[in-house]
Amino acid sequence: MNTAVESSPAPEPGTAASAPTETRGGGTVSRALRTPEFWLLSGSFFICGASSNGIIGVHFVPHSIDHGIPEVTAAGALALMGTMNFVGTIASGWLTDRYDPRKLLAVYYSLRGLSLLLLPFVTDFAGLSIFAFFFGLDYIATVPPTVALVADRFGRLNVGAVFGWVFFSHQVGAALAAYLGGVTRDSLGDYTAAFLTAGILAILASIMAARVKRDPLPLAPEGARP
Repeated sequence: MNTAVESSPAPEPGTAASAPTETRGGGTVSRALRTPEFWLLSGSFFICGASSNGIIGVHFVPHSIDHGIPEVTAAGALALMGTMNFVGTIASGWLTDRYDPRKLLAVYYSLRGLSLLLLPFVTDFAGLSIFAFFFGLDYIATVPPTVALVADRFGRLNVGAVFGWVFFSHQVGAALAAYLGGVTRDSLGDYTAAFLTAGILAILASIMAARVKRDPLPLAPEGARP
C-alpha cells in the first residue's frame, strides 16, 4: 500500500523563515565577534558596568563616610538610588519601544558621565541624596535599549547568545572598577580620580552607542539556505 508524504510548502521570500538574521546556529557568536557593532555594544556595556555596579554600587557608601556621613544614613541614600532604578528601568523599556535606542543610550551615558564628574564635589547628605535620586533613574536604564540594539542588529533569535557575551563585558567592567576604585582610594586618599575617570568613560560610551548600526546583519551559518 503506497503512502504519500506531504511536504510543507517552501516559505515565501521575505518571510521570517527566510530572514538570515533570524537563523540560529553555532556560528552566530563567532560571526558577531567580527562586527564592529558587537565591540561597540560590548565596550559601552563594559563602561556601563564599571560606572554603575563597579564604582557606585561598591564605593558610594565609603565616599559618603569619607565626608562625615554615617554609614546607615549613606545606605539610605543608596536605597533611594535602588528605588529610582526600578522606576528608570521601566520607563526606559517604554521609551525603547518608541524611540531610537542609540539616542537613548547616548543620553543615558552622557547624563551618567556628567553626574560622575560632579560627584567628587558633592559631599553633604542633601547633595548625595539628589545624586542618588537622578543616578538611580539611569542605573540599569541602559539594559532595554542595549538589548533592542542586539536584537535589531543580530536578529531576535540570536539575542540570548550575543547579549550573553555583551553582558559578560558588563560584569568584567564592574569587577575592574570595584577593584581599581579601591586601589585609587588607598593610593590617593579619596575617590576623586576614580569618579572623574568613570565620568569620562561614560561620555565615551555615549559616543560608542551612537555609532552602532541597526540594520540587520546576515548571521546565518555558512551553507545554510536563506
